[in-house]
Amino acid sequence: MRIISAKFLLSAQGIDDSPEFGISEVAFLGRSNVGKSSIINALTNHNGLAKSSSTPGKTQLINYFEVIIDNDGEKIPLIFVDLPGFGYAKVSKSMQNAWQQNLDKYLRERLSIKAFVHLIDSRHAQLKKDENLGLYLDEFIRADQSVLNIYTKSDKLNQSQKSQVLKIDPTAILVSSSKKTGIDKATKAIYNAVFGVKNDRV
Repeated sequence: MRIISAKFLLSAQGIDDSPEFGISEVAFLGRSNVGKSSIINALTNHNGLAKSSSTPGKTQLINYFEVIIDNDGEKIPLIFVDLPGFGYAKVSKSMQNAWQQNLDKYLRERLSIKAFVHLIDSRHAQLKKDENLGLYLDEFIRADQSVLNIYTKSDKLNQSQKSQVLKIDPTAILVSSSKKTGIDKATKAIYNAVFGVKNDRV
């Protein structure tokens, strides 16, 4: 199973100007600097597809990408949704609050989202912000949705540290965009979350 093609579709400010594609969506979310763009590029094997801002937290647009997964010869389309990162934004407090309200409406009301990919920096696996995001998603996640915890930058950890992450979160998927480790496992987990595995967090 692998992603064989990917292309950028469009950017949107929020749910009100986001078109319906009629395809299941996978939403990527996490703290600024967690490596969202790098992971999307690694998953799609398409460097430069998702672009990161030089200023952490500055990007506020929702970016849509169409990807095609080859599953034993069957070509299956999905939409990857790159959501703005949270934390570290060098903008005013009022603008941060506006972004938060915009994203809250989007995450709760976007019915085509079938999987939330919560990206967590594996070097900081127990931050309160990530814990709060998990609890927040649990507030409204539907029976037809799943949450995946994917831990980025795992190449920075030794084996003992990786084991500690898995002890903290047995569902953790450890990936490295630079070394391309864990990418195949993450691709399969995303596919299963959308099509094959019933959500067990409800």
